[in-house]
Order: sequence, then structure tokens, then C-alpha cells
Amino acid sequence: MTMKLILSLLGLALSAGAANAETYIIDSSHTLPVFEVNHLGFSTQRGRFNETQGTIELDRKARTGRVTFRIGADSIDMGLAKWDEHMKSPDFFNTSHFPEVTFEASTFSFEGDVPVAAEGTLNLLGISHPLHLQIQNFTCGENPIAKKPVCAANIEARLKRSDFGMTKYLPGISDEVRILVPVEAFRADAMKATPASGIH
Repeated sequence: MTMKLILSLLGLALSAGAANAETYIIDSSHTLPVFEVNHLGFSTQRGRFNETQGTIELDRKARTGRVTFRIGADSIDMGLAKWDEHMKSPDFFNTSHFPEVTFEASTFSFEGDVPVAAEGTLNLLGISHPLHLQIQNFTCGENPIAKKPVCAANIEARLKRSDFGMTKYLPGISDEVRILVPVEAFRADAMKATPASGIH
């Protein structure tokens, strides 16, 4: 078998695989990461980020996937302006030096053709660390208002903030942080059309 034929067959195989992969664009209006921490042993306090963007690639037949996800650190929302300001300071997210939190993954676990977990890397405060995601309630269909194909899921993860050098007020404010992310993403080819107005 000639090298030219081998390369041609390889190209065909890659093209066939790519044909089954679908790309989705994160809907930032419905993808708002929430985090939870224990406060002084008394209550669970929550915050969220209001600016997200990213892409998800899924080949459900081959059981493969890839995700690139970015969070605007300065969009942190604790519900109080002074608290937001403190969380943006060097004590915590240091947003003037680290404006983004990023996550990338290319290893997925499937049950049948449904993704149930992902292994990736979270970059926070300039430090990269592995992060395991649980993918719950994965579903795809047509958004009945936007009339576009969408996939959605609820994501959960846990991390230690000290792994990223965020040690202020330990152990009073817990080291363990629970992450909850509702995710909705529109299929990329459908986004070429004029998007529906408003938030749906």
C-alpha cells in the first residue's frame, strides 16, 4: 500500500468521524456558574458569575467530546456591591491581574450516547489544576421560543480553593467549593441565522 493511499484512507476516516461531531455555542444568558462555600461553620454562602462564553463539541456516536469554557472573573455577583469589590480584590479572585477563569476538557465519559462526566483542567489565578465534572440531566431538543436546536445539562464539581493559592480566611471560610453550572448551548450551524430577540 502506497503512502499516498494510506494518507487518503486516513483522511476519509477523519472526515467520517468529523461528520458525526456537532459544535454548540454556549448560551451566556442561561449559563451562569454558581459557587457555594461554608461561612464560619454556620451557613452556605453563594455567588455567581454573569459573563460566560465557550464552545462544546460532541460526537455522541464515537463517544467523544471537547469543551472550552471561559468565565469573566470581573462579572462575579455576590448580591452586594461591597462584597463584589472584596471578591475581586487580591484576597480572592484578583480580577485586575487574572480577568478570566478557564476550563478545557477533551476526555468524556458516556452512558450509551449520553455524556455523564468530563475530565479537564481549570485555570484560576494563573494556576492550572485537574477538575472532574459530573454532567447531570443532559438533554437535547428544540428551544420552543428561539426555534433552534439546543443541548443542556446541569454541571457539578468540587474543588479546593487552596489548590489555586486562594487561602484567605481558611479554614473559617471553607477550602472546599461546590460548583453548580446550568448549561444551555445552541448548535453552531443554527446560530448562523439571525438570533431571536430577548432572553428565552
